Amino acid sequence: MADKQVPVTILTGFLGSGKTTLLNRILREQHGHRIAVIENEFGEEGVDNELLLQDRDEQIVEMNNGCICCTVRGDLIRILGDLRARRERGEVAFERVVIETTGMADPGPVAQTFFVDDEIADYYLLDAVVTVVDALHGERQLDEQREAQVQVGFADRILLSKVDLVDDAARERLAARLARINPRAPVRPVHFGEVPISEVLDIRGFNLNAVLDIDPGFLENDRHEHDDAVSSFVFRSNRPFDPRKLEDFLSGLIQVYGPDMLRYKGVLYMKGADRQTVFQGVHMMMGADTGRRWQSGEKRSSRMVFIGRNLPKDTFIKGLEQCLA
Repeated sequence: MADKQVPVTILTGFLGSGKTTLLNRILREQHGHRIAVIENEFGEEGVDNELLLQDRDEQIVEMNNGCICCTVRGDLIRILGDLRARRERGEVAFERVVIETTGMADPGPVAQTFFVDDEIADYYLLDAVVTVVDALHGERQLDEQREAQVQVGFADRILLSKVDLVDDAARERLAARLARINPRAPVRPVHFGEVPISEVLDIRGFNLNAVLDIDPGFLENDRHEHDDAVSSFVFRSNRPFDPRKLEDFLSGLIQVYGPDMLRYKGVLYMKGADRQTVFQGVHMMMGADTGRRWQSGEKRSSRMVFIGRNLPKDTFIKGLEQCLA
């Protein structure tokens, strides 16, 4: 199914971080992909559409009726449906979609669109959320802007722009902070949008069977320099889960904390199962799938990462421990 679906990349980042520069780079690259771009502007008059290259085969659609997170369900579903219909009629030809959100957007509702609408989920594959962070202003934006933290929390890849404007110490400090907020997203420098296409497209960050990559080093360091509202933690256990207990507990969690649970994902060891269980969620949308078979002699264990706003870590950890067989 995934091979037939149209992959979608959500490109986000705070105002002035360099999203449009990166998008132009993607459109200019001789990668052979035909891309439909959904461009969101905050306000009635869009300007980014004028900044994008117009002399290639890309299909660019503007959404300039306000913040994408406020109108995403209706407008985004309608636009994606329209693109599908035009593609099937042969009016446009594209192989993938890039959605650029406005700098003030929470990318969560954009990602949720691919969970809540069956027709969209069948035709399109949410590939990844790519977040651009301004190295010069990133620290201050993370301090002052909730949206900046949320954008980092949702990321599958973090691209650090304007690194030439800061010294090595400042860049390393910001990179360490980003990794504490979101340990599962690699942080890469990007200069004027110059980044390998493989770092942006076909990441499969939302693929349930993708490798769950967590850097434990940042999570084991308790010396936090910032009291960020968005943070992360990991649950690990070598004991198997009781499937029914875990399902009941997770269902309760998303009812209470769902709006603040930005991303969560895990590879689980379930009692009586000879295969891994892979799960992930966005806010209150959660899904699970059967993973690969446990290998002979392999040490079975569970790893779960939670990224969210002011989540009560102790409550999550104690509750998950009570779900172990």
